[in-house]
Amino acid sequence: MANICAMDTRVVPDSGMSARPCIVLIEDDAALLDALSFALDTEGYATRAFLGEEGVLDAADLTDARCFVIDYMLAPLDGLELLAELRRRGAKAPAILITTGPDRHCRRRARMMGAAIVEKPLMTDALSRKIRALI
Repeated sequence: MANICAMDTRVVPDSGMSARPCIVLIEDDAALLDALSFALDTEGYATRAFLGEEGVLDAADLTDARCFVIDYMLAPLDGLELLAELRRRGAKAPAILITTGPDRHCRRRARMMGAAIVEKPLMTDALSRKIRALI
């Protein structure tokens, strides 16, 4: 299982394997972040997991990201504000916003930014299907 820390944990493919698509996970619940990272790893993805927004904004290079999975309820920036900042910094990968009961305002903002929404409680197969559809 991937180690989760305040900064960045990269799960690197075993030598001899073809490179696995990299999914960047940003979640402020350590247990959920660990579970998502493990689930996506077993699905064949490499993950870069960030506990909250601070570490991801300090990350030197996110160009290998094939998809961002971002918790909406981050603070002080919410997930869509964080996505906007990542876009300003050149991140181009598609994004999935994970949240509980998104209101109309959240849905509209996500749609305007081109982010898909997957509602909590998360079912990893639903998240995996959405990632496959986007990448």
